[in-house]
Amino acid sequence: MVIKSAKFEISNTDVAKCPQGMRHEYAFIGRSNVGKSSLINMLTNHSGLAKTSSTPGKTMLINHFLVNDEWYIVDLPGYGYASRGKESREQLKQIIESYILRREQMTNLFVLIDSRHKPQKIDMEFMQWLGENGVPFSIVFTKLDKLGLNVGKANIGAYKQALLEQWEELPPIFATSSVDCRGREELLAYIEELNKL
Repeated sequence: MVIKSAKFEISNTDVAKCPQGMRHEYAFIGRSNVGKSSLINMLTNHSGLAKTSSTPGKTMLINHFLVNDEWYIVDLPGYGYASRGKESREQLKQIIESYILRREQMTNLFVLIDSRHKPQKIDMEFMQWLGENGVPFSIVFTKLDKLGLNVGKANIGAYKQALLEQWEELPPIFATSSVDCRGREELLAYIEELNKL
């Protein structure tokens, strides 16, 4: 798939105010500081599209980006950012859950996981919740450039093992790096397939 255009369309906290119409939406979510904005920028070939920040947990909104005037990338707030107050965390949980469970246009949710870490309880619980609610999702491992090839494979393998303790079959899995563009073609090809459905 060739990305001809990508532009920011709207930000909000209310799923009811998301764009009208039935264009496919591909939402990206992950723990804070997982490299979500960098991945979106790499996919769209647009370095300043999603705002990257050195402060984890910066995205507090549902951000829609229109790609090729045909489909949306949706940047969701990160989950599990511990230093937020209880009220703020609850508010974020509401925003995330209402989008994921109520947005008919969401074709697939890409769950981003930092490949440098062992399986994290919060990620495992989040994916379990997605499974219980029948949410279509894929796993995207990020920051593969920061690891040697064997270490990256071993870490992804450990995650697969942990997932297979709870799941009969695994969702699609992608290995990416926003630095060297690893995984870009595979992710875009997957989106292109889903766009045809």
